[in-house]
Amino acid sequence: VNCLQMMAADNNRFQFISLSDDIFDAISNKANEATELLEKWGMKNKMKFATFLYNKPFQVYQKNDFVLDFFQSSVVTDTLRVHAIDGHWAPISGKVTNITVKDVPCLQLNMGFFDHLYTSGVVRETGHIIKCFDEVMDDFLVSDELRKVLLDPDSANYGIFDETQRVEFLFRVFKHLALGGPVNQYEDTITPYLDVTKAIYKELSTVVKDQNTKKLQITSIVFEVTAMTDDSRVFPENPKHTQTFCYLIIDNARKQVKLWYHIWM
Repeated sequence: VNCLQMMAADNNRFQFISLSDDIFDAISNKANEATELLEKWGMKNKMKFATFLYNKPFQVYQKNDFVLDFFQSSVVTDTLRVHAIDGHWAPISGKVTNITVKDVPCLQLNMGFFDHLYTSGVVRETGHIIKCFDEVMDDFLVSDELRKVLLDPDSANYGIFDETQRVEFLFRVFKHLALGGPVNQYEDTITPYLDVTKAIYKELSTVVKDQNTKKLQITSIVFEVTAMTDDSRVFPENPKHTQTFCYLIIDNARKQVKLWYHIWM
């Protein structure tokens, strides 16, 4: 209660309280061996999740203020860590003075979203991913049709997901996991990627039943964000890379925001 009273003292800014919930554990409970798979894909040790409460209702038009207040909050900066060049986790360096905020649609309710992979010659009925000749594309070794769908606009199957689907948060989660980190052991079958995608998506997003229509809907508001000092980008750090990302996922009913961060290094 004291913390909330302190937060209420400044109603002009969003203020935050860090929660100690372990999202890694929750994901592992939803998907068998999720933690081990994230390690196998070269992501676990360069990935962070965090959860915070905030002090007042959020409106989408306030997104820039919300994100700037978030990264200027001493509670947040004391909690967050960036992956330093020497391999250690270190505090954010310098005062954040500018941010970017990109809307990320979050509308998908089930994993049937990925059924096209089975019907288009990317994945066999058994779940095995169809192989192809090796080539390097954007830092990634492309050795199967799945990586082509994710990375190569000229591939025959790239069009099975249109641009509207590719910006969806569910697709982004799947793509990040399938591409992995610089040191990555690719899977031969699609199931591990789908299982961990589902676990992370369910843990980060909020689904409710509409009282009028009785249909399920996602109420989460998702942003891809960056934070900068006067001198440089500090979260996530430079250089820019498709696998260096930070998402904020807002649950307005609970006044809760979750962060998912990963760096390609």
